[in-house]
Amino acid sequence: MDVGVVLHSFLPSWSSAGILLSYFVYLALAGAILPGKNVPGAVLSDGTRLHYRCNGLASLFILMALLGIGVSLRLISPTVIADRGAQLFSVTFIFSVIVTLLLYITGCKSHDNSSSLRARATGNFIHDWWFGVQLNPHFMGIDLKFFFVRAGMMGWLFINLSLFSKSLQAGNANISVILYQLFCVLYIIDYFFYEEFMTSTWDVIAESLGFMLVFGDLVFIPFTFSIQGWWLLRNKVELPKVAALMDCLVFLIGYQIFRGANKQKHVFKKDPKAPIWGKPPKVIGGKLLVSGYWGISRHCNYLGDLLLALSFSLPCGASSVIPYFYPIYLLILLIWRERRDDSRCSHKYKEIWADYCEHVPWRIFPYVY
Repeated sequence: MDVGVVLHSFLPSWSSAGILLSYFVYLALAGAILPGKNVPGAVLSDGTRLHYRCNGLASLFILMALLGIGVSLRLISPTVIADRGAQLFSVTFIFSVIVTLLLYITGCKSHDNSSSLRARATGNFIHDWWFGVQLNPHFMGIDLKFFFVRAGMMGWLFINLSLFSKSLQAGNANISVILYQLFCVLYIIDYFFYEEFMTSTWDVIAESLGFMLVFGDLVFIPFTFSIQGWWLLRNKVELPKVAALMDCLVFLIGYQIFRGANKQKHVFKKDPKAPIWGKPPKVIGGKLLVSGYWGISRHCNYLGDLLLALSFSLPCGASSVIPYFYPIYLLILLIWRERRDDSRCSHKYKEIWADYCEHVPWRIFPYVY
C-alpha cells in the first residue's frame, strides 16, 4: 500500500468538517429541545449538584430516522462515514485539540465555583491541558462532559452502520460481521436506555475535562471501538457455529455483570436501603456497598466491560491481534483507573476504605486480581 496515498486520505476537508459540525449542532439542539428525564447528578466534591436531561435515546432514534429519510431520498450515501473515515478522524482530532486548549485557557481564568467550574491548574501546562482544570464546564448551557460522551457513543454506532452498509455492498456481511454489529448495537442502545447511570460514574463526578477525556469521548470511542468493523470490512472471517455460540455467551455474561453492577451502584446511591438480590444491602461505614456484585470485587463492572469488549473482538477470529486492540487497551486503562480510584478512595474514606478492602480483596477479577 502506498504510504503517500494513506497519508493523503487523512487530510481534513471542509466537507468532513461540515459533517462533524452538523452532527454537533443536531446533538446540541436535540439535547435542549427533546423531552427527557431530568436526573440529579451525584453531589460533587465541591458540594454542588448538577442536573442532566437524559434524552439521548430520543436524540439517537430521531437522528437515525432523519438519516434514513436522507438515504431513501438519495440525499446522503449510507457509506459516507466509512468512505470519509480517515478525514473525519483527522477533523475530530483537530477539534479535540482546539476545544481542550480553550478549556484550559478558560479554566485557568475562571474563579467561579458556583457551577462546579473548579479551577485545578497546577502550573504544568502539559499536565493541566491533558487532565483538564475544570470539573464540569458548560458552554451555552450545555454540560460539555455529558455532551461529548453522548456524541462519542452515537458516533460509534453511525460508523458501524456505515461500515455495515459497506459490507452489504461488498457482499461479505457474514455471521462474523452480523455478530459484531449486533453486539455493538445492543450495547449502545442499552447505554442510552440507562443514560442516567452515567451521572454517577467516575468520569462525571471525579475527572476534570481535558484532552484525555475529550479525545477519549470524541475520537477514541467512535474510531477505536469500531476497529473490529473496519478489520472485518477488509478481512473475511468464517466463524464456526461453536465459536459464534461461545461469543454470544461471553457477551451475555459480560452484559449481565456490567449492567447489573452499574445498576446496583446507581440504585444504592439513590436509596441506600433498597434490597440487592432480595436482601438488605450490606454497607461498611454507612457509605461503601459490599453486597451483590460489589461484594465480589471492588470494580466488578470493569470485569463486565472487559468481557463485552472481548465479545466485540471474538467475531474477528484469531488470525491477527489488531481486532483485539480495544479489549487489550481497555484492560490497561481500567487497571490504571482502578489504581487511581483506590488512591482517591483511600484518601477520602481512610480507615473505612481499609475495612472495605479486607471484606472485598479482589480489585477487578475475583480470585485473580
